[in-house]
Amino acid sequence: MLTGQGLPRYDAPPDIKGRPRPDRAMRLTEAVAAKYLRVLTAYEYDPGVAGHNSDVAMKMVVSQRDVVALDDNVVQLRFEAEGGAELPAWQPGSHLDFHLPSGLRRQYSLCGDPSDRTGYSIAVRRIHDGGGGSLEMHALEPGASVTVRGPRNGFPFVGEGSALFVAGGIGITPILAMVRAARDLGMDWQFVYSGRSRESMPFLDEIETFDRSRVFIRPDDEFGLPTAEELLERAAAGGAVYCCGPTPMLESVRRAFPGSPATALHFERFGAPPVLDGSEFEVQLVSTGEVLTVPADESALTVIKKTMPGVGYSCQQGFCGTCRVKVLSGTPDHRETRLTDAEQENEMLICVSRADSGRLVLDL
Repeated sequence: MLTGQGLPRYDAPPDIKGRPRPDRAMRLTEAVAAKYLRVLTAYEYDPGVAGHNSDVAMKMVVSQRDVVALDDNVVQLRFEAEGGAELPAWQPGSHLDFHLPSGLRRQYSLCGDPSDRTGYSIAVRRIHDGGGGSLEMHALEPGASVTVRGPRNGFPFVGEGSALFVAGGIGITPILAMVRAARDLGMDWQFVYSGRSRESMPFLDEIETFDRSRVFIRPDDEFGLPTAEELLERAAAGGAVYCCGPTPMLESVRRAFPGSPATALHFERFGAPPVLDGSEFEVQLVSTGEVLTVPADESALTVIKKTMPGVGYSCQQGFCGTCRVKVLSGTPDHRETRLTDAEQENEMLICVSRADSGRLVLDL
């Protein structure tokens, strides 16, 4: 779609029935995003339809690998379709679901140019003590083949009005595409980018060419850890805030947002959300009979990983379905948005769902 000025407009993706979606509160964004992510593994690869259904797998090849942070811990990877076919369109905020050779599944935000239909670009920070996905991504070299699903958008950008973009560390990946779009659209925008140090912050070379009156680059080693009030001080009255970064940043922004002049908050987190209003319960692993205690402030996945390091998981937020397990006994407290009512009868996602008390017997 074009605006009256002839510039591209990035509207929020339609809902699952094709209806337009307005820029509403964050809870509506999350609810609709869950519908997009309902079926990640329903189809096998079919070249005839891949690229038209985001739930269909695509075979892609690494065409370029570049280091984009001075500390060498962030690489940008470009992927192209086998055979060079044109790729599905995407909008700022979209991500890809990678099925890695090891069996791990990870999501990474697109950070390239949406108008480039010949390739997808993502950036990955190496996390040495993480789940192994980032290390496997860093090991990919040009010519390597991977299976990808998407693009999907759980963090939609509405290209109108005023916007403040807040990025922390590798949270720059979805935000960068949004800032470029806001600039191209002639929007009223501001951008705050934080990180441990300039050496750790990817894409600084490009970002430092943006309008300096709209951009505030604030490394922690120069300015100290930012407060939520500092991150939000550039928010415009009646505007939107788009935030992506580490969990502590997101939680502080969420708590402080009601005191800002902005009216809409959109965010995407990397990693598991904090457990709120939890109760201690037990899980029994049917494969060994072992009974594990899940504390009130930890997830079942966190506890199970200590005993079963190879247990499958990915998003840790209750939407991808990788950690789905059968519940053989007990009643889960479902805190996810992926499973249908029928599926919730005897399944759960152990990354977010739990139990009010008592014991769950899981098919693990």
